[in-house]
Amino acid sequence: MALRSNFGANNARTVIRRAQWVSLGINPEDMERPKVALVNTSNDLAACFAHLDEIVNVLKTRAYETGLLPFEIRTAAPSDFVTSAGKGGRYILPSRDLITNDIEVMVEGAQLDAMICLSSCDKTTPGHLMAAGRLNIPTIIIPCGYQRSGLAEGGDSDVEEVFFKSAVQAMDGKIEDDVLRQADDAIRSPGVCSGLATANSMHMVAEALGMTVPHAAPVQANSEHMWDVVDRSVDAIAVAVEKNLTPRRIMTNASVNTAVRTMLSVGGSNNTIKHLQAVAVETGLDIDVWETYRKLGRETPTLCSIRPNGDHLVEDLEASGGAATVLKELLPLIGGDQLTITGKTLVENLETAKPADGKVVRPLDAPLSTSPAIVVVKGSLVPEGAVVKRPIPDPGPFEFTGPAKIFHSREEGIEAVSRGDIQPGDVAVIRGLGVTGGPAMGMVSAFIFALNGRGLSEKVAVISDGQLSGLVNRGIVVGEASPEAAADGPLGRMQNGDQVHIDLITGTVDLLVDEEVLAARPPYQAPPATEDFSGLLDQYRATVQPLACGAVLCGNGPCSAPKA
Repeated sequence: MALRSNFGANNARTVIRRAQWVSLGINPEDMERPKVALVNTSNDLAACFAHLDEIVNVLKTRAYETGLLPFEIRTAAPSDFVTSAGKGGRYILPSRDLITNDIEVMVEGAQLDAMICLSSCDKTTPGHLMAAGRLNIPTIIIPCGYQRSGLAEGGDSDVEEVFFKSAVQAMDGKIEDDVLRQADDAIRSPGVCSGLATANSMHMVAEALGMTVPHAAPVQANSEHMWDVVDRSVDAIAVAVEKNLTPRRIMTNASVNTAVRTMLSVGGSNNTIKHLQAVAVETGLDIDVWETYRKLGRETPTLCSIRPNGDHLVEDLEASGGAATVLKELLPLIGGDQLTITGKTLVENLETAKPADGKVVRPLDAPLSTSPAIVVVKGSLVPEGAVVKRPIPDPGPFEFTGPAKIFHSREEGIEAVSRGDIQPGDVAVIRGLGVTGGPAMGMVSAFIFALNGRGLSEKVAVISDGQLSGLVNRGIVVGEASPEAAADGPLGRMQNGDQVHIDLITGTVDLLVDEEVLAARPPYQAPPATEDFSGLLDQYRATVQPLACGAVLCGNGPCSAPKA
């Protein structure tokens, strides 16, 4: 087998590597083996990553037994609940691209032959998939599982419930003892958040793309099921190396369509849109993922209702067959002839999938709903698009018209809620938080929770160019509005009192201001910065592409998404 990691016996680089690796205890006879990066995102900052070192130790032994030579590498690893404390949460989205670049430096620099990526919290999975598309060497994703939660084990709360309650009570200046008690009991094991927010959604996306072994997600961390996925993944990557099953053979327009259908059918995280677009750009695909969600959202029935969208737990989804069962139900819509990392087609991988149980996973001909839970909207206010997350089933409202009240940070908006300055019928606009203006997409979810705490979430519409947690699905909340205010689009030129019309049935968000009047207004001026964004965030601002391109960094591939 010709391997790029082997330079030949008479090459000086071979001699230098031998000196390094023998000192690490590697047998010289093993140095001709395929060299596989074990991409670890372990750290001590959050429960999401606490079990990954144990998985790596098992992988090292199993990979060696399979004829591979494993090397552990590490990358940045953010947790939305921990790493969002600094700079208003602006490190979260850039960390995705930092993970991708970390992998490139270590894997491409060392000319390793393949990757096993241990995916956990929100940005690790898209970072791993983006690196796979960029480097195009055999790669497999291992979803490392969700945490056991208090809510699933007889307690009062999981981490998402605690976050919501504490955000509301913090607005009044005192977090009550019962919330503190629930916080102490919410997380009962390592792993990512237990609902179908971004982490578990992206784990399912990886399976839908064909980049995991079948029956891989969702999975409880450290369970027998997870260890089975780990074991099968080693066998699969060994075959993938032998057959040169590279990501660009697997991640195609068809497989991206499959991932979109999967997310629509389960009401996954709204953040999957920009992450899938970024994966497409890094993989060199010519596909507009935003428009794909918009089009397929009106053609894909909803089959599941999992927290935070509904009453079922993610444990229920796993027990009912998980992504494999959902994909099996979707086969009439997706075909299933796409290649996967196992060397088999998707439909071949799904031969052992459970049928829909009719309760947690509904059959295609008896769905929960035909209204999309992830609604991509466009219109005169957001000509490049925006996203609205909806509950399942969706009780409405589906339409809203009201005057704009503009704020320039989530904190400014929360203060207005506390003062009673936002009234029923208003359209609260938080702008200047986009990928460039933020920089790096400030989080606005706490503002939504504040509205809900005042009983306004169903009475006030929200529009922002910032990003939203996958938990936000109450009321009409339009997030990731594009073009962002800093790009001098309509969002940047709108003024207090302008009428806004939102229609989720037609998928439109319109600014009811004459085009000539809007054009005559001065361009958007950002308020004076209250924080220093030098360093990584300033570099990100200078290099990031628009959301229509998945917010990838300049130079990471051409953007195939059309601009308005």
